[in-house]
Amino acid sequence: MNELPAETVLIVDDHPLFRKGLAQLLQTVPGFRLVGEAAGGEDGIAMARARQPDLVLLDLNMRDMNGLEVLRQLRQLRPEPRVVMITVSDQGEDVVAALRGGADGYLLKDMEPEAMLEALADVAAGRVVIPPQLNHLLAAALRSEARPQSPDAAGLTEQETRILEKIAAGLSNKMIGRELDIAEGTVKVHVKHILRKLDLRSRVEAAVWAVAHLRT
Repeated sequence: MNELPAETVLIVDDHPLFRKGLAQLLQTVPGFRLVGEAAGGEDGIAMARARQPDLVLLDLNMRDMNGLEVLRQLRQLRPEPRVVMITVSDQGEDVVAALRGGADGYLLKDMEPEAMLEALADVAAGRVVIPPQLNHLLAAALRSEARPQSPDAAGLTEQETRILEKIAAGLSNKMIGRELDIAEGTVKVHVKHILRKLDLRSRVEAAVWAVAHLRT
């Protein structure tokens, strides 16, 4: 049986000790291959363009460049890497800004190594990662804004509702496509429609909405 290719990873963080520690941690997780370490945003963007990693682990607050701006530029790359913010900030506005900027996950630097390893394993499996204690911050932000309160009110089709359930379970577009036997590109189109109908900006917001509004 052929093994799946390793997930290529780029770390962008201006704290040398944490960056090196994270690199060492990645070596203990099957399926990861580190392709670079950048000590700042500009170097990180250039390295991402050159090395085309599958995943970027990105610091939110760096001296040379704000992580949200780095995230914005990474989102313009083709192929587009998945991006997980790894930061010390558990402030609600930072969580919401990162996820609405298109981050695929948000992890805290003070996580226990075992929890970080578990989260990174989820990333390797294509799932969205966010610590449970931060979910309430995003949920509170969504509650403060007027949005549909049910799939029917949002005008979601049965297929869109099924895909939303899969998003809430943390599945990537590729994994959703496999489970529903549809093309990954078709899933992407459905996700865009779901976000538009729910007036949301990211799949993580969609996952939080789904947990609150879909019957399980």
